[in-house]
Amino acid sequence: MPRPRPLLRAVAELLNAANGVRPLAREGYPTIGVFAFGWPTSEMSALYMLGSMADAVRRGLRGDFRGTRGRIALALTAVAWALLWLIQRRNMASQPHFEDPLRAALGADYQAIADKAKARRRRRFGIPPNDFVRRRYVEKAATVSYGPHGGANRADIWRRSDLPRDAKAPVLLQVPGGAWSIGMRRPQAYPMLSHLADHGWVCVSIDYRVSPRNTWPDHIVDVKRALAWIKENIADYGGDPDFVAISGGSAGGHLSALAALTADDPTLQPGFEDADTSVVAAVPIYGRYDWVSAEGSGRKEFIAFLQKFVVKRPFRTYRAVYRDASPILRLRPDAPPFFVLHGQDDSIIPVGEGREFAEALREVSTSPVVYAEIPHAQHAFDFYWGSPRAHYTAQAVEEFLSWVQATRAKG
Repeated sequence: MPRPRPLLRAVAELLNAANGVRPLAREGYPTIGVFAFGWPTSEMSALYMLGSMADAVRRGLRGDFRGTRGRIALALTAVAWALLWLIQRRNMASQPHFEDPLRAALGADYQAIADKAKARRRRRFGIPPNDFVRRRYVEKAATVSYGPHGGANRADIWRRSDLPRDAKAPVLLQVPGGAWSIGMRRPQAYPMLSHLADHGWVCVSIDYRVSPRNTWPDHIVDVKRALAWIKENIADYGGDPDFVAISGGSAGGHLSALAALTADDPTLQPGFEDADTSVVAAVPIYGRYDWVSAEGSGRKEFIAFLQKFVVKRPFRTYRAVYRDASPILRLRPDAPPFFVLHGQDDSIIPVGEGREFAEALREVSTSPVVYAEIPHAQHAFDFYWGSPRAHYTAQAVEEFLSWVQATRAKG
């Protein structure tokens, strides 16, 4: 039986909690490890704290906290609990940082306007907070193929079982993240997808071709193909092909922003050039919007990653490819309304990416641009059920998209 090491364990718990309070690294490759350990802690701190307390009781009864080292270990563990409690309090208090940007950009009455669209949809509450909610909304028969590339072109249709087939419900396409090299639709964005489905939406969550097996622009071509499929087929599932919005996080944030800014671009729609791939709104979350600039935290490493695994072409020789893949360089006056969200403590994609993209888009677009910068939030802050920020994200996205729906119906 291994010898208990309470002091070493207490130091590890304290470092983990401190990393959840504020990432311990923000430059270079160490940020990957910092994110991996800090992400669950920063969003599920209450669960961590309860588990640690229960285990401390067990270890205390075993005698792990006897003697000087044991007492020091218990004191350090208590400090870790205090930090975890601080994280939970900050998370619970973050709701205004989702709502205030909407109010500032859309007007003080944005919720009342959004409610007009919601009133046309039946609303239910009381969804159990767990990762098995997909089974409540996605039947096996609703997993579809939207393109010719086998399992890479599969999609889940999220809808309530009682939604009429002629409901003309608003539709959201969810594009998963994963550094353009994973891209699994399950279990990303479950809190948002289940929230919207429960409130009468039809959501489509897709897989797409990923690197290094596939090469850019295969990723965005598949997103475009999914949009074309939705426009042609979503009415069969109760969705409205005339109201299709798009969202995604991380790489999905990049892809959703690029798709929204390149509607009907034939160069990104090989074989389906005439298909309608426009969207009524975009909600990119903690995305990468600049594939060109080498200035700023982590951007040199990022471009090196793109050259080796995603684009597979030298940046200096094929600069135009990287430019065309950058949403910040594809801005247009007729862009649809955007709701950009980013966490201040994002150690994978620095918050400057979201901030700079939103500012640049505001200068060009004639549509509303909402930017929400969430204090203390890590990358992928909307992933976990039970996370206050995941709940607030789902609510804010619904409010924004309902506002878009109501204003389109009015005008």
